Amino acid sequence: MEKFLLVIDAADDAAMFPVSGLRAVTCAADATVLLQFEAGIHDPTGADSDSDLVTLTITADKEKDVMLAIARAINGNRNTGDGAIVVCDDVNSVFLHKNILSCTIALAAV
Repeated sequence: MEKFLLVIDAADDAAMFPVSGLRAVTCAADATVLLQFEAGIHDPTGADSDSDLVTLTITADKEKDVMLAIARAINGNRNTGDGAIVVCDDVNSVFLHKNILSCTIALAAV
C-alpha cells in the first residue's frame, strides 16, 4: 500500500499527497521547509504550474531535524496503519515533529 502525506492548514483546507509524488524537500529560508509535489490536478489548457507546494514553518535552525523526521516517517514500516502520515494538522495541533509549527498549502492553479 502506498503511503500518503497529510497536511491540514485550516478548517476545510487539507491535502493528501502520495509519497511517490514527492519531488523535493528543501530549505529556502530560515525556519522554512518546502515540500514540492507533482501537481495532483492539472488545468487542461496547460496554464497551471506543474507542482503543488507545502510550506512548513518550523523552529529556526531545525530544518535538518524536520527533514530527517519526514524521511524516517516515509521509510517506516509500510505494512501498518492507514497509510497516512500526518505531517502538519494546524486545526488539531498535530505535527510529525515537535519543531513543525504550522503549514500552508499552495496547489497548482486549477
